[in-house]
Amino acid sequence: MVNSITGNIDNLLGGLALLSTALFIVYVIARFVLWALNEGITIALLRLFSYRILLPFLLVIGLNLLSMAIVFVLPQQVGVVVSAVSPGGVRPLPLRGGFHFIVPFVESVELYPISWQTYTMSAGLTEGDEVGDDSIRARTSDGQEVFLDTSVIFRVNVDQAVLIHVDWQERYIEEFVRPLIRGNVRTQVSQFKVAEVNSSARKDLEATLERILRDEFALKGLVLDQFLLRDITFSPEYSAAIEAKQVALEDQARASFRAEEVRRLAQGDADAILIQAQAQSDGLKLIASALAEDPNLITYEYVQKLAPGIQVMLVPNNTPFLLPLPELNAQSTLTATLPISPTNSVASPNTTATNTAP
Repeated sequence: MVNSITGNIDNLLGGLALLSTALFIVYVIARFVLWALNEGITIALLRLFSYRILLPFLLVIGLNLLSMAIVFVLPQQVGVVVSAVSPGGVRPLPLRGGFHFIVPFVESVELYPISWQTYTMSAGLTEGDEVGDDSIRARTSDGQEVFLDTSVIFRVNVDQAVLIHVDWQERYIEEFVRPLIRGNVRTQVSQFKVAEVNSSARKDLEATLERILRDEFALKGLVLDQFLLRDITFSPEYSAAIEAKQVALEDQARASFRAEEVRRLAQGDADAILIQAQAQSDGLKLIASALAEDPNLITYEYVQKLAPGIQVMLVPNNTPFLLPLPELNAQSTLTATLPISPTNSVASPNTTATNTAP
């Protein structure tokens, strides 16, 4: 509360001066009517120059002059003194925060904010400083149209407030900041292709614009803190093309994945076949090695594989054929095979007989 009263003490003095002026007028009218009724109009007019009138008049004038001479500048403001007695019509140095005195009637103070300000141009209906779509429309080097949402954070340079007042007055945002940003954004975007604007080159675009705007602002008495490239949107046609391309890339990726799965499965089957073939080859090599050491081993394997129902067989000598004789007694049992010698049998010397007991 104390700070509020202190910060607006010049307004308080102005209010007191206005009130005292009104009370003085009422007082003079009342005294004049009273004197006119009691002493006549002529005497009443003469009494207007008496100390009863002049003393309050001087007090009111003094209070009005004091309110006009004292100016309080808030800490977040800077004052520019427009003066009829200074060269160029303005004091060369601005007024910083605090109390200051000016010459009444010939000097006045214009106040400018020195706190950080944010100016936004956006497609959002309520986001920007202007109502409606206020995004910046630009065209890339390959002819594509893009729309950019931007913000700048800046403030008035305290030491150059006089320059701002002389050049722009309170119009410095609408007539300097806004067109400068829009023009530079369009110029810089035209140096990039649309694919670059929507890629990592966006950071380069943002940094370039911030550097350019900082230099331009400094020349006109403004301090740029940050330039923000908030959003980039594209024309409906280009957006549809980008979406179609993305879908195609995703389809291609899925097709590649499926092809890779098929290749892995085929490779697995091929590896399995090779392993099986290698195992069979190794097995055959072992069998061949065993037969090379003992040729009778194959005869033994044949006998082991015989069906239990075979009772008698005639095996020609030195041949692998086994001939079952199903007409023999079913109760006969298979006995060991014996070679038939020519001296003991009338059988052919080229045969071997197996016999079973009844």
